[in-house]
Amino acid sequence: MSPALDERDRIREAMNRILSGNPQRSNGALTIVALAAEADVPRNALTQRHLDLKNEFYEKVRARGETPDSEKRLRRQLVKAKELRAQALKDVEQLKADNEALVGALHQVVMENRQLRQQLAEQQPNLRILPTQPRPPSF
Repeated sequence: MSPALDERDRIREAMNRILSGNPQRSNGALTIVALAAEADVPRNALTQRHLDLKNEFYEKVRARGETPDSEKRLRRQLVKAKELRAQALKDVEQLKADNEALVGALHQVVMENRQLRQQLAEQQPNLRILPTQPRPPSF
């Protein structure tokens, strides 16, 4: 038997063991990684050489009414990503509002500073020089 045929046979046997719930070499997860471990073949054997067997495995998983573990993981990641995006959008809106408030406060301070400088420039000096008294002689 050629190595490719032997590899295909091992993959089919591993597929049957995993789907029947009796894995021998893997954790029995419904993933290509577990299938490759169970068949004792490199993962790229399923992702590059035997794509038909990989697709067959996933079809059998779906036919049983189950979702492959990789799809479950991706769905969880998608939910998390959507939650993070929603939070990021809220944060951006808050930052925009804060920025507008800060710009308004800065504008107000600049105007008040301008008014104070103008008042200072227009004021007459309020200081008067008092006449000096002669100092008593020191001995």
